[in-house]
Amino acid sequence: MVSESPQWTRLGMNFFIVFVSLCHVTSSLDFQYHNYQDLTNYLTNMSNTYPDLTHLYSIGKTVQKRDLHVLAIGKLPQNHLTLRPHVKYVGNMHGNEAVGREMLLHLIDYYLTNYNVNSTIKTFLDNTVVHILPSMNPDGFEVSSVGDCSGVQGRPNMNNYDLNRNFPGYFEQTYMGGAMVANYPFDNYVNGSIIQVTRYVRSPDDDTFIHLSKIYSYSHANMYTGTHCNDNFPDGITNGALWYPVLGGMQDYNYVREGCFEITLEIGCCKYPQTSELPTFWTYNKDALINFLMAVHSGVKGLVRTPNNTEVAGYDMAVKGRQIMFKSSQYGEYWRLLRPGTHTIQVLSDGKVIAEKQVQVPASGVVREDIYIGDTSSASAIQSCLPLVISLVSIYLHCLGFL
Repeated sequence: MVSESPQWTRLGMNFFIVFVSLCHVTSSLDFQYHNYQDLTNYLTNMSNTYPDLTHLYSIGKTVQKRDLHVLAIGKLPQNHLTLRPHVKYVGNMHGNEAVGREMLLHLIDYYLTNYNVNSTIKTFLDNTVVHILPSMNPDGFEVSSVGDCSGVQGRPNMNNYDLNRNFPGYFEQTYMGGAMVANYPFDNYVNGSIIQVTRYVRSPDDDTFIHLSKIYSYSHANMYTGTHCNDNFPDGITNGALWYPVLGGMQDYNYVREGCFEITLEIGCCKYPQTSELPTFWTYNKDALINFLMAVHSGVKGLVRTPNNTEVAGYDMAVKGRQIMFKSSQYGEYWRLLRPGTHTIQVLSDGKVIAEKQVQVPASGVVREDIYIGDTSSASAIQSCLPLVISLVSIYLHCLGFL
Protein backbone atom coordinates (compact mmCIF):
# COMPACT_ATOMS: atom_id res chain seq x y z
CA MET A 1 0.00 0.00 0.00
CA VAL A 2 1.34 3.43 -0.93
CA SER A 3 -0.22 6.57 0.45
CA GLU A 4 0.79 10.19 0.65
CA SER A 5 1.74 11.33 4.13
CA PRO A 6 -0.44 14.25 5.24
CA GLN A 7 2.50 15.76 7.11
CA TRP A 8 4.60 15.86 3.97
CA THR A 9 1.68 17.40 2.11
CA ARG A 10 1.53 20.18 4.68
CA LEU A 11 5.17 20.90 3.97
CA GLY A 12 4.45 21.15 0.27
CA MET A 13 6.83 18.25 -0.46
CA ASN A 14 6.18 15.78 -3.24
CA PHE A 15 7.24 12.58 -1.53
CA PHE A 16 5.44 9.30 -1.13
CA ILE A 17 5.98 7.17 1.93
CA VAL A 18 5.35 3.46 1.86
CA PHE A 19 3.39 2.16 4.83
CA VAL A 20 3.66 -1.57 5.32
CA SER A 21 1.67 -2.00 8.51
CA LEU A 22 -1.40 -3.59 6.97
CA CYS A 23 0.10 -6.80 5.69
CA HIS A 24 2.33 -8.82 7.97
CA VAL A 25 2.54 -12.06 9.88
CA THR A 26 2.86 -12.55 13.61
CA SER A 27 6.28 -11.73 15.03
CA SER A 28 8.44 -14.61 16.21
CA LEU A 29 10.41 -12.32 18.55
CA ASP A 30 9.24 -11.40 22.02
CA PHE A 31 9.38 -7.88 23.43
CA GLN A 32 12.13 -8.11 26.00
CA TYR A 33 15.77 -7.09 26.25
CA HIS A 34 18.10 -9.69 24.79
CA ASN A 35 21.52 -10.09 26.38
CA TYR A 36 24.55 -11.06 24.32
CA GLN A 37 23.86 -14.79 24.39
CA ASP A 38 20.18 -14.29 23.58
CA LEU A 39 21.10 -11.95 20.72
CA THR A 40 23.66 -14.41 19.36
CA ASN A 41 21.20 -17.30 19.54
CA TYR A 42 18.49 -15.29 17.81
CA LEU A 43 20.70 -14.13 14.95
CA THR A 44 22.06 -17.64 14.46
CA ASN A 45 18.56 -19.10 14.44
CA MET A 46 17.28 -16.58 11.89
CA SER A 47 20.31 -17.16 9.68
CA ASN A 48 19.74 -20.93 9.77
CA THR A 49 16.00 -20.55 9.18
CA TYR A 50 16.38 -18.18 6.22
CA PRO A 51 19.64 -19.27 4.51
CA ASP A 52 18.70 -17.75 1.13
CA LEU A 53 17.89 -14.36 2.67
CA THR A 54 20.63 -13.91 5.26
CA HIS A 55 24.35 -13.97 5.87
CA LEU A 56 25.59 -13.79 9.47
CA TYR A 57 29.13 -12.53 10.00
CA SER A 58 31.29 -10.79 12.58
CA ILE A 59 33.25 -7.59 12.03
CA GLY A 60 35.53 -8.30 15.00
CA LYS A 61 35.53 -8.82 18.74
CA THR A 62 35.10 -6.49 21.67
CA VAL A 63 37.49 -5.96 24.58
CA GLN A 64 35.73 -8.82 26.39
CA LYS A 65 35.88 -11.05 23.29
CA ARG A 66 32.25 -10.77 22.26
CA ASP A 67 31.57 -10.92 18.53
CA LEU A 68 30.18 -7.85 16.80
CA HIS A 69 27.49 -9.72 14.90
CA VAL A 70 26.11 -8.36 11.64
CA LEU A 71 23.19 -9.94 9.81
CA ALA A 72 23.00 -9.15 6.09
CA ILE A 73 19.47 -9.48 4.72
CA GLY A 74 18.49 -9.64 1.06
CA LYS A 75 17.95 -12.15 -1.72
CA LEU A 76 21.13 -14.26 -1.72
CA PRO A 77 23.01 -11.43 0.02
CA GLN A 78 26.48 -12.88 -0.57
CA ASN A 79 25.99 -12.80 -4.34
CA HIS A 80 27.02 -9.67 -6.20
CA LEU A 81 24.27 -8.15 -8.33
CA THR A 82 25.34 -5.18 -10.42
CA LEU A 83 24.23 -1.87 -8.93
CA ARG A 84 22.40 -3.46 -6.00
CA PRO A 85 23.02 -1.06 -3.09
CA HIS A 86 24.06 -2.15 0.38
CA VAL A 87 22.85 -0.19 3.41
CA LYS A 88 23.39 -0.51 7.13
CA TYR A 89 21.82 0.08 10.51
CA VAL A 90 23.96 0.26 13.65
CA GLY A 91 22.48 0.14 17.14
CA ASN A 92 23.59 0.29 20.77
CA MET A 93 26.76 2.30 20.13
CA HIS A 94 26.49 3.42 23.72
CA GLY A 95 25.89 0.27 25.72
CA ASN A 96 23.30 1.86 28.03
CA GLU A 97 21.15 3.13 25.14
CA ALA A 98 19.25 -0.08 24.63
CA VAL A 99 16.09 0.63 22.64
CA GLY A 100 17.79 0.78 19.23
CA ARG A 101 19.26 -2.66 19.80
CA GLU A 102 15.81 -4.18 20.30
CA MET A 103 14.24 -2.21 17.44
CA LEU A 104 16.84 -3.60 15.04
CA LEU A 105 16.14 -7.16 16.20
CA HIS A 106 12.44 -6.58 15.53
CA LEU A 107 13.27 -5.11 12.13
CA ILE A 108 15.19 -8.28 11.29
CA ASP A 109 12.20 -10.33 12.38
CA TYR A 110 9.82 -8.19 10.34
CA TYR A 111 11.87 -8.35 7.15
CA LEU A 112 12.32 -12.10 7.24
CA THR A 113 8.84 -13.17 8.36
CA ASN A 114 7.17 -10.85 5.85
CA TYR A 115 9.34 -11.49 2.79
CA ASN A 116 6.92 -13.99 1.26
CA VAL A 117 3.70 -12.22 2.26
CA ASN A 118 4.39 -8.51 1.73
CA SER A 119 5.19 -7.46 -1.84
CA THR A 120 6.75 -4.16 -0.75
CA ILE A 121 9.22 -5.90 1.55
CA LYS A 122 9.99 -8.58 -1.06
CA THR A 123 10.71 -6.03 -3.78
CA PHE A 124 12.96 -4.06 -1.46
CA LEU A 125 14.96 -7.08 -0.27
CA ASP A 126 15.25 -8.45 -3.82
CA ASN A 127 16.98 -5.21 -4.83
CA THR A 128 18.87 -4.23 -1.67
CA VAL A 129 21.14 -5.79 0.94
CA VAL A 130 20.58 -4.50 4.48
CA HIS A 131 23.42 -5.00 6.97
CA ILE A 132 22.25 -4.79 10.59
CA LEU A 133 24.65 -4.50 13.54
CA PRO A 134 22.22 -4.62 16.49
CA SER A 135 24.90 -3.86 19.07
CA MET A 136 28.15 -1.97 18.54
CA ASN A 137 28.87 -2.10 22.27
CA PRO A 138 27.67 -5.45 23.66
CA ASP A 139 30.14 -5.23 26.56
CA GLY A 140 28.60 -1.97 27.73
CA PHE A 141 25.09 -3.36 27.39
CA GLU A 142 25.90 -6.26 29.70
CA VAL A 143 26.68 -3.89 32.60
CA SER A 144 23.78 -1.48 31.99
CA SER A 145 20.52 -1.50 33.93
CA VAL A 146 16.87 -1.40 32.93
CA GLY A 147 15.24 1.81 34.12
CA ASP A 148 18.44 3.89 34.04
CA CYS A 149 17.21 6.79 31.96
CA SER A 150 20.06 9.27 32.25
CA GLY A 151 23.08 7.49 33.76
CA VAL A 152 26.40 6.61 32.15
CA GLN A 153 27.00 3.07 33.42
CA GLY A 154 27.69 0.98 30.31
CA ARG A 155 27.95 3.97 27.96
CA PRO A 156 31.66 3.49 27.02
CA ASN A 157 33.38 0.29 26.01
CA MET A 158 35.47 -1.71 28.48
CA ASN A 159 38.52 0.44 27.74
CA ASN A 160 36.41 3.43 28.82
CA TYR A 161 36.23 4.90 25.32
CA ASP A 162 33.07 6.61 24.14
CA LEU A 163 32.69 4.95 20.74
CA ASN A 164 31.03 8.02 19.26
CA ARG A 165 33.90 10.30 20.27
CA ASN A 166 36.75 8.08 19.11
CA PHE A 167 36.84 8.30 15.31
CA PRO A 168 39.93 9.90 13.70
CA GLY A 169 39.95 13.57 12.79
CA TYR A 170 37.84 13.67 9.67
CA PHE A 171 38.83 17.12 8.47
CA GLU A 172 42.49 16.07 8.23
CA GLN A 173 25.96 7.85 9.21
CA THR A 174 23.42 4.32 14.84
CA TYR A 175 20.43 4.04 17.14
CA MET A 176 20.81 6.02 20.29
CA GLY A 177 18.67 7.24 23.15
CA GLY A 178 18.15 10.18 25.46
CA ALA A 179 16.26 12.37 23.00
CA MET A 180 13.82 12.07 20.11
CA VAL A 181 15.22 13.62 16.96
CA ALA A 182 16.89 12.84 13.63
CA ASN A 183 20.35 14.42 13.86
CA TYR A 184 22.31 15.08 10.63
CA PRO A 185 25.85 16.35 9.75
CA PHE A 186 27.85 18.24 10.45
CA ASP A 187 28.19 17.32 14.11
CA ASN A 188 31.23 19.53 14.60
CA TYR A 189 32.95 22.62 13.22
CA VAL A 190 35.08 22.27 10.10
CA ASN A 191 38.27 23.22 11.94
CA GLY A 192 37.84 20.03 13.98
CA SER A 193 37.79 21.72 17.37
CA ILE A 194 35.10 21.72 20.01
CA ILE A 195 33.71 25.16 20.74
CA GLN A 196 30.96 25.26 23.33
CA VAL A 197 28.83 27.65 21.31
CA THR A 198 26.28 25.89 19.13
CA ARG A 199 25.69 26.97 15.56
CA TYR A 200 24.47 25.42 12.32
CA VAL A 201 27.34 23.83 10.39
CA ARG A 202 26.08 23.09 6.90
CA SER A 203 27.47 20.15 4.93
CA PRO A 204 27.74 20.21 1.11
CA ASP A 205 24.79 17.80 1.02
CA ASP A 206 22.67 19.67 3.55
CA ASP A 207 19.57 19.44 1.33
CA THR A 208 19.84 15.66 1.09
CA PHE A 209 20.45 15.21 4.81
CA ILE A 210 17.41 17.33 5.66
CA HIS A 211 15.30 15.28 3.26
CA LEU A 212 16.51 11.98 4.69
CA SER A 213 15.98 13.13 8.26
CA LYS A 214 12.42 14.19 7.46
CA ILE A 215 11.68 10.82 5.92
CA TYR A 216 12.33 9.28 9.32
CA SER A 217 10.69 11.94 11.46
CA TYR A 218 7.51 12.08 9.37
CA SER A 219 7.26 8.29 9.09
CA HIS A 220 7.52 8.07 12.89
CA ALA A 221 4.34 8.27 14.94
CA ASN A 222 5.18 11.65 16.48
CA MET A 223 8.87 12.56 16.09
CA TYR A 224 7.93 15.20 13.50
CA THR A 225 6.22 17.30 16.18
CA GLY A 226 9.66 18.04 17.64
CA THR A 227 8.36 18.56 21.16
CA HIS A 228 9.78 15.69 23.18
CA CYS A 229 12.21 15.32 26.10
CA ASN A 230 11.92 19.05 26.92
CA ASP A 231 13.37 19.85 23.47
CA ASN A 232 11.93 21.76 20.54
CA PHE A 233 13.17 20.59 17.14
CA PRO A 234 11.21 21.88 14.11
CA ASP A 235 10.07 18.86 12.06
CA GLY A 236 11.76 16.60 14.62
CA ILE A 237 15.21 17.07 13.05
CA THR A 238 18.36 19.04 13.85
CA ASN A 239 21.79 19.83 12.54
CA GLY A 240 24.21 18.10 14.90
CA ALA A 241 26.46 21.07 15.65
CA LEU A 242 23.45 23.31 16.19
CA TRP A 243 22.26 20.94 18.93
CA TYR A 244 25.65 20.24 20.52
CA PRO A 245 29.07 19.75 18.85
CA VAL A 246 30.62 16.28 18.82
CA LEU A 247 34.31 15.67 18.12
CA GLY A 248 35.27 12.23 16.79
CA GLY A 249 31.74 11.15 15.85
CA MET A 250 30.98 8.33 13.44
CA GLN A 251 28.48 10.04 11.15
CA ASP A 252 30.79 12.93 10.22
CA TYR A 253 33.76 10.59 9.81
CA ASN A 254 31.95 8.23 7.44
CA TYR A 255 30.54 11.13 5.44
CA VAL A 256 33.79 13.06 5.01
CA ARG A 257 36.14 10.10 4.58
CA GLU A 258 33.91 7.67 2.67
CA GLY A 259 31.07 9.72 1.21
CA CYS A 260 28.51 7.81 3.29
CA PHE A 261 25.28 9.54 4.23
CA GLU A 262 24.65 8.81 7.89
CA ILE A 263 22.36 10.33 10.45
CA THR A 264 21.94 9.67 14.15
CA LEU A 265 18.45 8.70 15.25
CA GLU A 266 17.64 9.48 18.86
CA ILE A 267 14.43 7.53 19.46
CA GLY A 268 13.53 7.94 23.11
CA CYS A 269 13.88 10.21 26.13
CA CYS A 270 14.92 7.38 28.46
CA LYS A 271 18.11 5.55 27.51
CA TYR A 272 17.09 2.18 28.97
CA PRO A 273 13.30 2.19 29.52
CA GLN A 274 11.23 -0.54 31.11
CA THR A 275 10.57 -3.66 29.05
CA SER A 276 6.84 -2.90 28.98
CA GLU A 277 7.53 0.13 26.76
CA LEU A 278 9.19 -1.82 23.93
CA PRO A 279 5.97 -2.66 22.00
CA THR A 280 5.12 1.05 21.82
CA PHE A 281 8.62 1.92 20.61
CA TRP A 282 8.26 -0.65 17.84
CA THR A 283 4.82 0.62 16.83
CA TYR A 284 6.12 4.20 16.67
CA ASN A 285 9.34 3.38 14.77
CA LYS A 286 8.51 0.49 12.45
CA ASP A 287 7.36 2.45 9.40
CA ALA A 288 10.16 4.97 9.88
CA LEU A 289 12.81 2.24 9.96
CA ILE A 290 11.49 0.72 6.77
CA ASN A 291 10.84 3.93 4.82
CA PHE A 292 14.22 5.39 5.71
CA LEU A 293 16.19 2.59 4.06
CA MET A 294 13.96 2.62 1.02
CA ALA A 295 15.44 6.02 0.18
CA VAL A 296 18.57 4.20 -1.01
CA HIS A 297 16.82 3.83 -4.33
CA SER A 298 16.86 7.53 -5.14
CA GLY A 299 19.32 9.91 -6.74
CA VAL A 300 21.72 8.52 -9.34
CA LYS A 301 23.68 5.33 -9.88
CA GLY A 302 25.73 3.83 -12.68
CA LEU A 303 28.96 2.27 -13.88
CA VAL A 304 32.30 3.92 -14.59
CA ARG A 305 33.63 2.43 -17.83
CA THR A 306 36.43 2.69 -20.33
CA PRO A 307 35.55 3.27 -24.01
CA ASN A 308 35.66 -0.52 -24.54
CA ASN A 309 33.00 -1.02 -21.84
CA THR A 310 35.33 -2.31 -19.11
CA GLU A 311 34.24 -1.30 -15.61
CA VAL A 312 36.93 0.50 -13.61
CA ALA A 313 37.22 0.39 -9.82
CA GLY A 314 38.46 2.83 -7.22
CA TYR A 315 38.14 6.10 -9.10
CA ASP A 316 37.58 9.26 -7.10
CA MET A 317 34.21 10.79 -7.87
CA ALA A 318 32.33 13.93 -6.91
CA VAL A 319 29.22 15.94 -7.62
CA LYS A 320 30.22 19.29 -9.07
CA GLY A 321 29.79 21.99 -6.43
CA ARG A 322 29.78 19.47 -3.55
CA GLN A 323 33.22 18.87 -2.08
CA ILE A 324 32.67 15.44 -0.55
CA MET A 325 34.40 12.69 -2.55
CA PHE A 326 33.34 9.09 -3.05
CA LYS A 327 34.75 6.18 -5.05
CA SER A 328 33.59 3.71 -7.65
CA SER A 329 33.25 0.22 -6.17
CA GLN A 330 35.42 -2.78 -6.95
CA TYR A 331 32.97 -3.53 -9.76
CA GLY A 332 33.07 0.00 -11.17
CA GLU A 333 29.70 0.95 -9.65
CA TYR A 334 28.75 4.24 -8.07
CA TRP A 335 25.74 5.55 -6.19
CA ARG A 336 24.90 9.06 -5.02
CA LEU A 337 21.90 10.34 -3.12
CA LEU A 338 20.77 13.64 -4.62
CA ARG A 339 17.65 15.75 -4.57
CA PRO A 340 15.68 16.18 -7.82
CA GLY A 341 17.20 18.47 -10.42
CA THR A 342 20.23 18.79 -12.67
CA HIS A 343 23.61 17.68 -11.30
CA THR A 344 27.03 16.97 -12.81
CA ILE A 345 28.83 13.77 -11.81
CA GLN A 346 32.62 13.91 -12.13
CA VAL A 347 35.33 11.25 -12.28
CA LEU A 348 38.79 12.36 -11.16
CA SER A 349 42.36 11.12 -11.40
CA ASP A 350 45.16 12.81 -9.46
CA GLY A 351 42.72 15.57 -8.60
CA LYS A 352 41.86 16.32 -12.23
CA VAL A 353 38.47 15.77 -13.85
CA ILE A 354 38.82 13.10 -16.55
CA ALA A 355 35.12 12.58 -17.20
CA GLU A 356 31.88 14.24 -16.24
CA LYS A 357 28.24 13.81 -17.07
CA GLN A 358 25.21 15.94 -16.48
CA VAL A 359 22.32 13.99 -14.98
CA GLN A 360 18.70 14.80 -14.37
CA VAL A 361 17.59 13.34 -11.04
CA PRO A 362 13.85 12.57 -11.04
CA ALA A 363 11.36 13.49 -8.34
CA SER A 364 11.06 9.82 -7.39
CA GLY A 365 13.13 6.74 -8.04
CA VAL A 366 16.75 6.49 -9.11
CA VAL A 367 18.22 7.30 -12.51
CA ARG A 368 21.01 5.22 -14.04
CA GLU A 369 23.83 7.07 -15.76
CA ASP A 370 26.95 5.22 -16.88
CA ILE A 371 30.05 7.38 -17.27
CA TYR A 372 32.80 6.70 -19.79
CA ILE A 373 36.36 7.74 -19.00
CA GLY A 374 37.38 10.49 -21.38
CA ASP A 375 33.82 11.74 -21.86
CA THR A 376 33.63 15.32 -20.59
CA SER A 377 30.50 16.16 -22.53
CA SER A 378 27.70 17.63 -20.47
CA ALA A 379 25.14 15.96 -22.69
CA SER A 380 23.52 12.88 -21.23
CA ALA A 381 20.82 10.42 -22.05
CA ILE A 382 18.93 8.85 -19.19
CA GLN A 383 19.46 5.14 -19.63
CA SER A 384 17.01 3.79 -17.12
CA CYS A 385 15.03 4.79 -14.07
CA LEU A 386 14.29 2.36 -11.27
CA PRO A 387 11.31 3.11 -9.01
CA LEU A 388 13.10 2.10 -5.81
CA VAL A 389 14.20 3.64 -2.51
CA ILE A 390 17.29 4.77 -0.25
CA SER A 391 19.65 4.09 2.54
CA LEU A 392 19.00 7.18 4.38
CA VAL A 393 22.08 7.74 6.30
CA SER A 394 24.57 5.19 5.59
CA ILE A 395 24.81 5.17 1.90
CA TYR A 396 26.73 2.42 0.31
CA LEU A 397 25.02 3.75 -1.21
CA HIS A 398 26.99 1.83 0.74
CA CYS A 399 26.50 3.24 4.03
CA LEU A 400 23.08 4.52 4.63
CA GLY A 401 22.37 3.89 8.16
CA PHE A 402 21.73 5.02 11.62
CA LEU A 403 23.36 4.97 14.98
